[in-house]
Amino acid sequence: MNMNRQDGIVIEVPKEFNFQQNMNYMSRSSNECMFEIRDNTIIKAISVSDKDYLIEVSEAADGNLLLRFLGDAQIENENAYDDVIRYVRDWFDLDRDLKPFYDMAQKDPLLQTAVVEFYGLRNIGIPDLFEAVAWGIIGQQINLTYAYTLKKRFVETYGRSMEWDGHRYWIFPEAKDIAKLTVEELSSIKTTTKKCEYLIKVAELLEKGELSKPLIKSSGSIKEAEKRLTSIRGIGPWTANYVLMRCLRFPDAFPIDDVGLHNAIKHLTGSERKPTKEEILKLAAPWENWEAYATFYLWRYLY
Repeated sequence: MNMNRQDGIVIEVPKEFNFQQNMNYMSRSSNECMFEIRDNTIIKAISVSDKDYLIEVSEAADGNLLLRFLGDAQIENENAYDDVIRYVRDWFDLDRDLKPFYDMAQKDPLLQTAVVEFYGLRNIGIPDLFEAVAWGIIGQQINLTYAYTLKKRFVETYGRSMEWDGHRYWIFPEAKDIAKLTVEELSSIKTTTKKCEYLIKVAELLEKGELSKPLIKSSGSIKEAEKRLTSIRGIGPWTANYVLMRCLRFPDAFPIDDVGLHNAIKHLTGSERKPTKEEILKLAAPWENWEAYATFYLWRYLY
């Protein structure tokens, strides 16, 4: 990492990283409210160690990432820089060695084309646990377009924002604020009563310290981590594995019931029907310990 704060901070990326592939993925929805793609850069408001920052991430001349701080946020000390850099590294999953995944995928009938077509794509994460779980709950049993609309309403009603250069940038609502709401109040975002109940309950658990990233990570195995999450009302196996994949970074998280995964397999195999669970398990046998990345790459055929 090279620090030249006037020009920005260069964050080194691994060989298996392609900025444009990740930009392509992040540009897939025009209704995304958590960051803005502008002039081949990503601008995002983040909250790190109880401090809000507006950051811009772009590609440096040497292919690494260039991180700049925007607006008038004061960077108080070296720890603040380190915290933001850690956030960006987690967001782009930069500390994951993808070489074993590519070695496996190049021999896999379903993945061999995907890893060529999307080479350098990382599993873009959701570092905040409440955001990851809430997004999973909001998106249950509705199409992706409507899920983005609901998320936007939720964020713009209960989140906070920063302004810069005529634009407003949002930070996801905090669990402590959602935990105080009634179901009636939260229903203003026009989602179901049950989803409102689930969101408030998760927020309460996070506020009480009964749910946290360290607690889930301490579960040890993927099965125990999934069990811990699915014990919470409103979190089924799909939502649990989505959170384990996008936030907790379990490489073997596998949302096997995901409709997008089924459609991608149907598309790639040329089948007239969606695969059964047994068929997916058979196809996924070579993906052991890489199910999360295999799923993420197959999703890219659809969105």
